[in-house]
Amino acid sequence: MQDFIPCTTCGSRAVDIHHISPRKMGGSKTKDFIENLAALCRKCHEKAESSKEFNEIVKQKHLKLL
Repeated sequence: MQDFIPCTTCGSRAVDIHHISPRKMGGSKTKDFIENLAALCRKCHEKAESSKEFNEIVKQKHLKLL
């Protein structure tokens, strides 16, 4: 049996970890903390990467879950 982790925004199976505040090129260990990492499905991850407004929705929903 596999674990099911729901997408923070839509509830479907999460397959990606999204950095709400981006790490930028080269990475940054200061961005790898739970308040900045949201589990998302691929569709929501792509949307969060391309829309500042949707990324803010992800952030607000994620913080409510903590």
